[in-house]
Amino acid sequence: MEIIETDIAIVGAGGAGLRAAIEVAEADPNVKVLLISKVYPMRSHTCAAEGGAAGVVKDNDTLEYHFNDTVGGGDWLTDQDAVEYFVNEIPKELTRMEHWGCPWSREDSGKVAVRPFGGMKIMRTWFAADKTGFHMLHTLFQTSLKYPTIERLDEYYVTDLMVEDGRVHGVVVMEIRTGKMTLVRAKAVIICSGGAGKIFPFTTNGAIKTGDGMAMAYRAGVPLKDMEFVQYHPTGLPATGILLTEGCRGEGGILVNKDGYRFLQDYGLGPPDPWPRLKAMELGPRDRLSQAFWHEQKKGRTIPSPWGDVMHLDMRHLGEKKINERLPLIRELSRLYAGADPVHELVPVRPVVHYMMGGIHTNIDGATPLAGLYAAGECACVSINGANRLGSNSLGELLVFGARAARNAVDYVKSTEYLNKVKTIQAQAEDAQSRVKALFQSQGTESVPGLRKELNATMEEGCGIYRTEAEIKATCDKVTEIRARYKDVKLEDTSTVFNTDLLQTLELGCMIEVAQTVAVSAFERKESRGAHQRLDYEKRDDVNYLKHSMAHFDPDGDPRIDYLDVVITKSQPAERIYGAGAEGQVV
Repeated sequence: MEIIETDIAIVGAGGAGLRAAIEVAEADPNVKVLLISKVYPMRSHTCAAEGGAAGVVKDNDTLEYHFNDTVGGGDWLTDQDAVEYFVNEIPKELTRMEHWGCPWSREDSGKVAVRPFGGMKIMRTWFAADKTGFHMLHTLFQTSLKYPTIERLDEYYVTDLMVEDGRVHGVVVMEIRTGKMTLVRAKAVIICSGGAGKIFPFTTNGAIKTGDGMAMAYRAGVPLKDMEFVQYHPTGLPATGILLTEGCRGEGGILVNKDGYRFLQDYGLGPPDPWPRLKAMELGPRDRLSQAFWHEQKKGRTIPSPWGDVMHLDMRHLGEKKINERLPLIRELSRLYAGADPVHELVPVRPVVHYMMGGIHTNIDGATPLAGLYAAGECACVSINGANRLGSNSLGELLVFGARAARNAVDYVKSTEYLNKVKTIQAQAEDAQSRVKALFQSQGTESVPGLRKELNATMEEGCGIYRTEAEIKATCDKVTEIRARYKDVKLEDTSTVFNTDLLQTLELGCMIEVAQTVAVSAFERKESRGAHQRLDYEKRDDVNYLKHSMAHFDPDGDPRIDYLDVVITKSQPAERIYGAGAEGQVV
């Protein structure tokens, strides 16, 4: 097997991966970095982010406000030392993006413009119209091209971490074009591979979001933290799951039911009239808005569609000029995929899976318990998002913690004696290659599309917006069954050139492992908090569950769940209140 040598291997070339690579190059030009991505970097899912990135920049805002909004929005499951670091660093990172060429939208005065976002008491979300992630990714990619020490492997799939003596020694990669497998020997690895929304059937996530990096770290012995917390975004297009950004509501769009009624005022999200600073209503947090849809659906107040029940997003009152200026992509997406022009028509939307608050367990430095392994972005759980991420914090998170993980990886590489384990690691790599080759010999009867469809269905049924013990248990049992049947999967395509059947088979294995951590963690958390809502345990239980769940891999059974204390520095748990009367509370 061919061997490639580098100092730091970064898995994933989206926002977090590119930011990490740039930081490595700037921290020490003598440290070699290899950026590995299963798609061309500009096709990474960061480009799909529309709304913006939150960071204190206006005189009426403070770091303390951003801290309190984030901690309260996460239902006090956030690690407050990490949140404190994040809110202090993100204005610097967004300014750095400005210097690198990110075209932030501006006020008439020339100052950076900000827009309201859900759960934030102050307007602090920087944006580039409604293509923020697209422009951020372009900026990071073009900046990365300046550095000769950043090398790339585009369209390579990473299958396994190489671990020996409790340390990471590299990864095994497969070139998608040829099927050729290569060992990448590295002194440190940073996983920036994104989330796993594709374990659900209705999601804003692109096809590449299959939890590969999460599963890889999990199999290597790193726990996955807080996996039961899966965020539904309240405004996805019903047929495709394509996101209609929270910026639609930040600019003044409203949600109405079948009677044209702004139903959010019935769910503790405030009256329809503005209140001091910002109205809540449509600018409440995503978990609350998605839960309100569920209740309206149970009351028969939603609108039937060929893709299930929907509600309507009304932006007509914003006018064509404002929509074209602030939400041009949203207009295009609505017309193309919903047949509705928001300038003149109501747009059908429904809650869809959007983001995973949980992920690879890291500390505030982006380091995992496995020496030499770091993680950043949605695949990681540092944890600044707790039980519910506030919109526009994630684009900032990948900058702040992508950079921090990189700096610490550089320090690790420079201060740690390198152990020459080439023979041991090469044997591990050959084992990984053999497991892939064995798929070509399988005479099984299971199909990847069939198993994937069953996995999607059971995750929606048992781990959706609201959950019960019986439903979660049924999902746990079904995922266990699917995991056993996966061993009997058969490839339909036995070629080696651009074998997407093989790629999707490997992805499905990762999806099953990640889905199992979501289901079992949800079963064990017997309370309701943020995005994890149980009809049989309706109250938040700070006595027993003000702690992070930690799912540990078992090759032969369900994950083992234990818990880790939440870091609380100054904000004590309180009731989450949104809307009128919430001044000084959460928003």
